[in-house]
Amino acid sequence: MPTREIELSIDGMSCAACAVRIEKKLNKIGDVSATVNYATATARVTAPSAVPVQALTTVIEAAGYSARDASEAADDGQAAERDTAYLRRRLILALVFFVPLTDLSLLLSLVPADRFPGWQWALITCAAPVALWAAWPFHRAALANARHGAATMDTLVSLGIIAACGWSVYAMFALDRGTDGESVLRQLMHGSGGGIYLEVAASVTTFLLAGRLYEARARRTAGAAMRELADAGARDVCLLETDGTERQIPAGHLRPGDMFVVRPGETIAADGEVLFGQTAVDRSMMTGESVPAEAAEGDTVVGGTIVLTGRLVVRAVKVGPDTQLAQLIRLVERAQAEKAAIQRLADRICGVFVPVVLSFSVLTLAGWLLAGSPAGHAVSAALAVLIIACPCALGLATPAALVAASGRGAQLGIFIKGYQALESSRSVDTVVLDKTGTVTTGRMSLTGVQTIAGTERTELLRYAGGVEQASEHAVAAAISAAAQAEAGPLPQADRFTALPGLGARGVIDGHEVVVGRGTLLTERGMEIPPGLARVCREWEQAGRTTVLIGWDDAVRGAVAVADTVKPSAAAAVAELRGLGLHPVLLTGDNEATARAVAAAIGIDEVIAGTLPVGKAAVIAGLQAQGRSVAMVGDGVNDAPALAEARLGLALGSGTDVAMSAADLILLRDDLQVVADAIRLARGTFRTIRRNLAWAFGYNLAALPLAALGLLNPLVASAAMTLSSVFVVWNSLRLGRFRVGGGTHAGRRPVAGRNPLSRPEWSSY
Repeated sequence: MPTREIELSIDGMSCAACAVRIEKKLNKIGDVSATVNYATATARVTAPSAVPVQALTTVIEAAGYSARDASEAADDGQAAERDTAYLRRRLILALVFFVPLTDLSLLLSLVPADRFPGWQWALITCAAPVALWAAWPFHRAALANARHGAATMDTLVSLGIIAACGWSVYAMFALDRGTDGESVLRQLMHGSGGGIYLEVAASVTTFLLAGRLYEARARRTAGAAMRELADAGARDVCLLETDGTERQIPAGHLRPGDMFVVRPGETIAADGEVLFGQTAVDRSMMTGESVPAEAAEGDTVVGGTIVLTGRLVVRAVKVGPDTQLAQLIRLVERAQAEKAAIQRLADRICGVFVPVVLSFSVLTLAGWLLAGSPAGHAVSAALAVLIIACPCALGLATPAALVAASGRGAQLGIFIKGYQALESSRSVDTVVLDKTGTVTTGRMSLTGVQTIAGTERTELLRYAGGVEQASEHAVAAAISAAAQAEAGPLPQADRFTALPGLGARGVIDGHEVVVGRGTLLTERGMEIPPGLARVCREWEQAGRTTVLIGWDDAVRGAVAVADTVKPSAAAAVAELRGLGLHPVLLTGDNEATARAVAAAIGIDEVIAGTLPVGKAAVIAGLQAQGRSVAMVGDGVNDAPALAEARLGLALGSGTDVAMSAADLILLRDDLQVVADAIRLARGTFRTIRRNLAWAFGYNLAALPLAALGLLNPLVASAAMTLSSVFVVWNSLRLGRFRVGGGTHAGRRPVAGRNPLSRPEWSSY
């Protein structure tokens, strides 16, 4: 049965246990696979086409939450602002009453002589607004969950607040408080007699509201980069009609093949080809690069980038959800929803966490009472257990780090496709770099022509260019462009055949013309003259690529084509070595040319003469030697090798096939982005491990300490809040990641149009 992917926006989740519960409910629907992300408050559902969205939202609403199709949901930034404003109002009121309540409770406990008639009512008056109105979000969520037979973190908090207030009222009015100051101080510190915990209820509310406010702001900050990227697309577009008239239409109405006009300051509405005009294009939103790129007739442009100078006429090639911008956003959203194996373990723990804590709290109360401890002490320990438990840190550990890292990566032109990339980056020890288009610019030019006696230079170029103009290879493009410039219009080759990794052939003016490597021509019985062979060797030793041309069963000449090494290649190789990685140059070019390029950028291991179909086998062979290999490429012929490698990195200037096979997509036209991407991936993986270690360790240590009566409920409430805050804060540190860290920390950071790309940020 055909399936489709649906993203739902969920309201009402207060902890990781909520996400686990919703995920279980959705996965009980036949043939439905769902992943719920607590950090982004979304559910990504793969469901049969026969299952309507309404059926999914009904299941979620039946569990006590609200849900709607994310495409129809309100703007995430506005929703986040409403959430923070809601929490801020309640936190302000809680602080207004919490401070005098704490001071008054301490004064009346330490100095009994200052007690005045009705002091109990004064304390209740200060506590009631906090415990009822400020804490209402916790009570409301607990009631909603109770109606559906569920318990979450809000259940623990609500019960803790109610229990603290209920016991305090009982202690103030039903128990003999005594007048001895020392006795009262002992009651305060140790919970003997009838302890008063109104300030504990207020502190739990205040600390939790402060923690959730920080968490809400942090989520908004972490998701801001992706929201800004999603908003980069044009809203309207100026459509150019066939009769030359222009009219404004919504960008969503644009179709492939339509022509549209983009003026200075406007955003390009779709991926397309420039038909007319020349301009500088601001690509900082997509790549993080502050230097504009030039675009002219025949060049491709990407939707979401901004025209700075001239007017362009563009033919739309990919529109709407098919644009590169939309595809990258979907990749990142899918990565943010992905869960590591250890996070799934954390989710399973969250699913049973609240019932276990409730049972543990009851057992703690019963245990202390059976041991003969005063009721106040038993209540204090039980309250501490209720309050200090925190499954939120477990649920936030992975998604919070992924959201922060993917947002920062998007600003820098680095797109993380999934958790697998993070795990792989940790173990990689070898980086294989494809030469053409990766280490070099891929923009080749003709640098030499040599003919044999009896063959004219113009004739050689005309035949070679006629065959090569049908090929998309960079070498072929250089030959055909030079031939057209020198020999004029080129003939069309009949029966053209591309021979991957070898060359091409076609029929021109009745002659079968073969263009390519020397082996291709010799296999067809064409002998290479010694003089021509010597010239070819000299070219190759100089780092040029040689192409031989023959027809009528004879070699007629050769041309030399040179590619230029990217300016950042040598520094990029140095950075990779600084990360402890061993670089390898892989190319289908000849050994001499490959060695010349490798020497220029500082690589000592070269694998040359590899056909496209053999690249994946080379990667497999290196891994069979015990190496953990990362592959960097950009072409269609690199896709199998990218998929074979433990970590695949595709340059965004490459093909869709290469990007779909890779784990990391790199959009910056700077080879140093490879080292930056690996550092970001490794840093994210370390952050996730720290988050999970803290979350597990905190709960394993805190619950027994609370049950043993070693933690005051006031301390427990602060510790519980700080647990989640630590995980969120640690994850947000990824937002300060900058390019060129480590031994190259002084290199200029990317500072594009994006306001979150600031040079003053320190290296993570």
